[in-house]
Amino acid sequence: LATDPDCDRVGIAVKNDGEYVLLTGNEVGILLFDFICRMRIRAGTMPEAPVAISTIVSTDMADAVAGKYGVEMRRTLTGFKFIGEQIGLLEQQGEVQRYLFGFEESYGCLIGDYARDKDGIAAVMSLCEAAAYYRSKGITLWDQMNNIYEKYGYYKEDQVSIVLEGAEGAEKIKEMMTDMRNKNVEQIGKYKVLCFKDVDNDYVKDMITGEEGKTGLPKSNVLYYQLENNSWCCVRPSGTEPKIKLYFGVKGECEKCATEELEALKDAMVKLVRGE
Repeated sequence: LATDPDCDRVGIAVKNDGEYVLLTGNEVGILLFDFICRMRIRAGTMPEAPVAISTIVSTDMADAVAGKYGVEMRRTLTGFKFIGEQIGLLEQQGEVQRYLFGFEESYGCLIGDYARDKDGIAAVMSLCEAAAYYRSKGITLWDQMNNIYEKYGYYKEDQVSIVLEGAEGAEKIKEMMTDMRNKNVEQIGKYKVLCFKDVDNDYVKDMITGEEGKTGLPKSNVLYYQLENNSWCCVRPSGTEPKIKLYFGVKGECEKCATEELEALKDAMVKLVRGE
């Protein structure tokens, strides 16, 4: 295990057949989410109407796990401050005890309602507890991750950054976002677009029925595409670097299938954003 210098994120590697497997931030989050639900139910401490929180660019497997354990899964914009904001809202309503767990794909987790930001120290402690528990069952954390994949499906995620430096690059990024916002995108690669969300304009369109509505999310320059077969894409400009960021997620019947579908979706989305 290793944290970053300010100890708010944690990454882990697990030995498998003599080689170390690096787990993604999504996999770490799912392992902890599943373990916490499992242990809270076992101990009889699962709160009534429990709530877990993640971001719109984190794995959709979280929804599958939440459904299994009867947990309400809330989605926020990218950034742990938005997860913290949701915990604060629960606190204002006198319901903070409902909060169970929060995570984002960039290796941030928060177990418990004592803070409003990610905590790598608590995540390290819980991962060690989980590793010890699963070792007592004769398996590793990576074995358990594969058990979860077999149970819920092979969800895979990735992101791509298109770097465009300087004033000319900044203008190009603006143009890309405007072009994508104004396109009526009905298909990306082999996937039909089921729902389009323009968070900046608080706009949602069901691409099948044509019904329009609101995202209910804070204003942010984010475009989100919900695709068929539990797949999705998201595009936004970086707030700190000269790049436009693309996020992707798919669900496959096997690990190889999911990996191949993810690569195909990435290729199609990059071409669409570049206008190729």
